[in-house]
Amino acid sequence: MIFRQLFEGISSTYTYLIASEETGRALLVDPVLPTWQRDLEVISELGLSLAYTVETHIHADHITSAKMLKQEAGSRIAGPALDGLSCTEAPLADGIPFTVDDIGLEPIHTPGHTDNHLAYRVADRVLTGDALMIDGCGRTDFQNGDAGTLYDSVTGRLFALSDDTLVFPAHDYNGRHVSSIAQEKERNPRLGSGKTRSEFIEIMNDLNLPYPKFIDYAVPGNQDCGECPEDIPAHLEQYCGQMGESPQG
Repeated sequence: MIFRQLFEGISSTYTYLIASEETGRALLVDPVLPTWQRDLEVISELGLSLAYTVETHIHADHITSAKMLKQEAGSRIAGPALDGLSCTEAPLADGIPFTVDDIGLEPIHTPGHTDNHLAYRVADRVLTGDALMIDGCGRTDFQNGDAGTLYDSVTGRLFALSDDTLVFPAHDYNGRHVSSIAQEKERNPRLGSGKTRSEFIEIMNDLNLPYPKFIDYAVPGNQDCGECPEDIPAHLEQYCGQMGESPQG
């Protein structure tokens, strides 16, 4: 298996390239619109072809490049079936493997950041999206998020994976690349060290995070699999090119 972690530095988003060494067909998990050319260049340099883009959830802080990559590379669009997006060609569901040649993704329904969020287990690692981050997690105060539900998802589904499972999140704002289930269970300040459900809910309720500045444009843009709204204000146009910082909390 070919595996690459690609970073978009302004939005602090990780895109994951996964490909079959035998056939050269590739997946891109959570691609970001401003870096679609970079991603295709990496794929070309490795001698691969892009078969699918895969979303973990409907993002609020950036717009996916799924539609652009479909147009430019002929890739198909995969994402959570529960989102019910008409532009999703391969709807993915909890526990039903998604395979491309000898590459297999196991979708894990991990609601709480958003209600239809999926993590993806692949080989010895798990792509956790915004459900679990390194020493943190995604916020739970919009898009049908719920702190108690996120606690159940992480502790009941992700922390049930083997301790040596590698954790690759969708974002990091501090220059970190990878963690492990054992590390997050031990030291995650929100979810680790035996934190109770009520303690986690209190932590999340006390964050007092600002309203995401791009959410009103990102959500409809991602519901259309990567369309920048025509009415986007001038000060946000960078999100369709050079993006501004928008931490998830």
